[in-house]
This record gives sequence, structure tokens and C-alpha cells, in this order.
Amino acid sequence: MTLPDERYRAVMQTQKFLIEILNTPRVPKSIKESAKYCLRHYPSEYDMKKTAQTSPDIFAERMEDVTRMFKQYEQKKNEQA
Repeated sequence: MTLPDERYRAVMQTQKFLIEILNTPRVPKSIKESAKYCLRHYPSEYDMKKTAQTSPDIFAERMEDVTRMFKQYEQKKNEQA
């Protein structure tokens, strides 16, 4: 079960990871080429913020603790049904 803010962070952390691969000297060229290819059309921070504004149920920059608690409850309830 993944919450919208967890999904948002995963996308942003993946981007940082791919950039880190490009900047690490001992990574094989083929891996760097794959990372570069993945980043070619990867969503920017601007894209992610706009998506979070228009689709907060899918991506959310942050969630309040109470909102998180209710979302977790709803997901568990749906899993048990």
C-alpha cells in the first residue's frame, strides 16, 4: 500500500539516484547510458508539483499526519473487503 506522498518521494528520489549514477566515476558506461536514457523524459520537480496539485490522490508533496492516518485506515479497510 503506497500513499500519495510516498509515491511522490519515490519519483523524486529515483531521479536523484539516476543523476548520482551519471556522476559516479566507476559506473560502467552502459549503465550510465541507461540512466541518461531514463532521465531524458523523466518528470521534473515542476512537473511533479503540478501533478500533485491536479491529482493529489495520486501524488502529494506532503500529507498531514491526520490525513495520512485516514488514508492508511481506508487502504487497510479496502484490503480486508
